[in-house]
Amino acid sequence: MNQESFKDLLSQYLSGKLSHAQKRRLADLLKHKGYQEHLDFVLKEDFLEDRYLGEENMELKSAIQNFLTTEISRRASKPAKILQMRRMVAAASVILFLVAASSLFIFKKPGKNSTAAVKTVQPVLQDISPGKTGAVLTLSDGSKIVLDSLQGSVGLQGHSQVINKNGLLSYSVKNNSSEVVYNTMSTPVGRQYQVVLADGTKVWLDAASSITYPTSFPGDDRKVSIKGEAYFEVVHDARKPFHVMINDLEVRVLGTHFNINAYENEGAIKATLIEGSVKVSKNNSNIIITPGQQVIASNTNNNVPFQKKEVDLDEVMAWKNSKFIFQDADIKSIMRQLERWYGVTASYEGNVTNEEFVGVISRNVNISQILTMLEKTGRVGFEIEGKNIIVK
Repeated sequence: MNQESFKDLLSQYLSGKLSHAQKRRLADLLKHKGYQEHLDFVLKEDFLEDRYLGEENMELKSAIQNFLTTEISRRASKPAKILQMRRMVAAASVILFLVAASSLFIFKKPGKNSTAAVKTVQPVLQDISPGKTGAVLTLSDGSKIVLDSLQGSVGLQGHSQVINKNGLLSYSVKNNSSEVVYNTMSTPVGRQYQVVLADGTKVWLDAASSITYPTSFPGDDRKVSIKGEAYFEVVHDARKPFHVMINDLEVRVLGTHFNINAYENEGAIKATLIEGSVKVSKNNSNIIITPGQQVIASNTNNNVPFQKKEVDLDEVMAWKNSKFIFQDADIKSIMRQLERWYGVTASYEGNVTNEEFVGVISRNVNISQILTMLEKTGRVGFEIEGKNIIVK
C-alpha cells in the first residue's frame, strides 16, 4: 500500500467512514517506519482513543516516541534560526508531555496503565471546570437576553424572527424592508456560541468574543464587526460581498470559510483561510490569501506591514473542535488560552521558563489535568488559589 492510499485511509478515518477491518489496517500502517511522518496528524485526532485497536496501543505509543525523537533531530538539522537551540531543548523536554502523558493527550479517558492521575507538584485543593455553551444577546433597543437558559422564540428584530435553540441563535427574514437594526451576541469567558445570520452565514464565537450584525441584509453588501475569535462559513452571494470589520482592518469575501483571531491581548489580528478566497485590507494596504494561509496584522502599530504565512489549520481550528493544540507555544500564550476558557487569571512567580511546548488535549477536561501534563515536563509548576493560577 502506497503513501497516497495511507492518506486516503486516514482521511476516511477522520470522516468516521472506516470499517473495523480498515481501522486495523490503518493501525498496522502507522507502525510501519515509512509512515511515521504522518503520526503528527494522528496525535491531533485522538486516534488511539479508538477502542478497536486493543493491545496494539503499546506498539503505537512506541512508534509515536520514535517519531518525536526523529522530529527533534529534523529540527536540529534545519538552518540556524533565532531561538532554534531553545526550541530544540524545549522539544526534548516536552517528549514526556506527549509520550509519558499519552493517556491524556491521545486518549480522552485514561487507560489501565494511565499516568494521567498523577498529582501535580503543588497539590490541587480545588479544581476548575471547562467552559460551556452560553452567550448574551443585546437587542436593538439595548436590552439584554441571557441565551444559556432561553429556548424558543426571542421575538422579532427588525424584519427577522429570532429563534434560540440548543446553543444556536438563528434569524429568519419575514418580509422585505430597507430598515436595518443591529444585534450583538457576546460570549463571556468560559462560553461559546453559534449564530446563523439572516443570509444563512454561520458564525461560531469562541470565549470572550462578540459579533455585531444587522438582523437582515437589504442593501448591496453584508457587513459585521467582531472582537475576539470567530469562525465564519459565509454563504456565497456575488451581488453582496461579505465584510468583517475588526477595528480598522477589513476582511472581504463573497463566500468562504475562514477564522479570525482578534483578541486585544494577543498583540496581532490573525485571519486564516480554510476554503475559498479572502482579501484583507488595512490603511490602504491589501493582501489576498489562499487556503492554508494566514494574514497577521499588528494590533498596536499601523506602520507594521502585513505578514503572510502557511499555517497548520488543525491548530487554528482547535478551539472549534474542542481541543487545545499547542505548537511551539510558550507558557504565557498557553495561559492566555486557559484564562479565556476556564475563566481564570494567571500570575507569575520567579523566573518563568521561555521554552516552548507541544501538545494536544481536549478542552473538555478540568484545568488540573492540563496543568498536570505541563508540570510533567519539569519546566513549570502551578498553584491554584480560587480562580487564580500561579505559574512558577
